[in-house]
Amino acid sequence: MRKKILLTGGSGFIGKNIRESFLADKYEIVSPGHSELDLTNSSVVDAFFCRHTFDAVIHAAAKPGHRNAKDHKDLLKTNMQMFDNLVRHADKWRKFINIGSGAVYDVAADNRLVREEQIGTHVGTDEHSLCKYTQYQRIQHIPNAVNLNIFGIFGKYEDWEIRFISNAVCKTLFDLPITLRQNRRFSYLYVDDLMPVLDYFLSHPAKYKCYNVTPDNELELLEAAQLVERLGGRQNGICIAKEGYGLNYSGSNARLKAEMPGLTFTPPAEAITALFDYYTAHLEKLDKSLLLHDK
Repeated sequence: MRKKILLTGGSGFIGKNIRESFLADKYEIVSPGHSELDLTNSSVVDAFFCRHTFDAVIHAAAKPGHRNAKDHKDLLKTNMQMFDNLVRHADKWRKFINIGSGAVYDVAADNRLVREEQIGTHVGTDEHSLCKYTQYQRIQHIPNAVNLNIFGIFGKYEDWEIRFISNAVCKTLFDLPITLRQNRRFSYLYVDDLMPVLDYFLSHPAKYKCYNVTPDNELELLEAAQLVERLGGRQNGICIAKEGYGLNYSGSNARLKAEMPGLTFTPPAEAITALFDYYTAHLEKLDKSLLLHDK
């Protein structure tokens, strides 16, 4: 009998990719929409868990705070309400996997190949960083709960208006120059590579409460832009607003690789090629005018 998994945020970037991955064949994934399950409404969540139990929860839902988000109000409050409404029903699930973020280390800090032991060295004052740090702290005291820190992540269904790699691919397809504010070093995870990690933690007990889910090597934004140009076969130019390096945003995967020694990651060129194929097949859904001005 397949394990029954509650997936929150199933209509978002990561959630959609989970629903279309091999995980959907291996597990029974239940992913109610907002109209079915408003995670900020305690009464609705209570009624939902009165009717359902799960082997695990993958919590991927979040109110976004990025520059393309429609509403930045009550970001911390809303995201903690959703988190708390799930974890207080721990008697209704056996395992909890929280999709965390590198922001747990503070997005305003210079984070290069940071390790899980360094969490708390800097605690961000912005709502996004503070939310991820607060969730991390809560998970330390929740049995069978684990926090997965994702730094950069890219793939189909992400917001191509603002997310760098998809934005660069789409601009290349429309013969527009690739733009970046400043070169930075990132841990860029291809979304498909998240799936084996989720599968592992759905099927095995976690030795730790927190893991960085990052590839083996950093990827500079300029390097990524040059790779997109080469793979796209077009030279439309790369515009960099400010010289030098901005703040690093990368994490060490040593803890994760020690627990999953056979884990491998898709090479950037292969992942970006797949992204070119995806956007080329869906070119009619892209609005070139939205790429003419950076947000």
